[in-house]
Amino acid sequence: MTDLAALTALCPPPTAVPPAPDWSEVEEALGTGLPRDYKELVAAYGPGRFCGFVTLYRPHAPNRWTDLTGPVPTRLRGGIEEVRQAARTPWPLPCSPEDLLAVGVTDNGDHLFWVTRPAGAPDEWTIAVSESPGAPWFVHDGTLTAFLVGVLGGSVDVPLFPRDLLEHGPAFVPSTSRSRAQVVVSEAPVSTRAVRDWANANGYDLPERGRVPIEVVEAWKRGNRSTTR
Repeated sequence: MTDLAALTALCPPPTAVPPAPDWSEVEEALGTGLPRDYKELVAAYGPGRFCGFVTLYRPHAPNRWTDLTGPVPTRLRGGIEEVRQAARTPWPLPCSPEDLLAVGVTDNGDHLFWVTRPAGAPDEWTIAVSESPGAPWFVHDGTLTAFLVGVLGGSVDVPLFPRDLLEHGPAFVPSTSRSRAQVVVSEAPVSTRAVRDWANANGYDLPERGRVPIEVVEAWKRGNRSTTR
């Protein structure tokens, strides 16, 4: 059974999805080939969220914060290097920042990256997950689809992800014009650690692990408007 077959068995895709993009045009714009499994994922599932938590980037997405061909992946890579240069004892990275290409984001602001090595063999790229540029990373030695199969099947435990992620079983919810997924990612993803630290300092009883409630994120934004614009 292929990884995609295992994923669709765990988490059935929608019956109708938008047409896949012109991949040759996308790869030319990015200056790199892309993994075959990712292209199959986009074609099978379209836009949406896995377990109401993980959103994959798509080429030419209408939301700039989830647009694989937009400026956000480059900005995230630059932010990693900026934090690394500024920190006295930065967390070790899974590879050079230049070899990281963002491919997804969670509701908590964690980011999924491809480790783009070897550069000329995208089907061999692996996955790294970060809560924030200066925090510990989780590395998965497999493709994006294999990573999703492991997470949704319960065999891969990502410490950054909520313990109750599979409480209601694996599922994929397609994006809609007014879905919570779009509301959550329509603004720049924020550092989960920054939100947790702020919440604990301001009297919120926020557990160390799990989803950050949307009302806490909104309260953090209201209290930090000058720094989030």
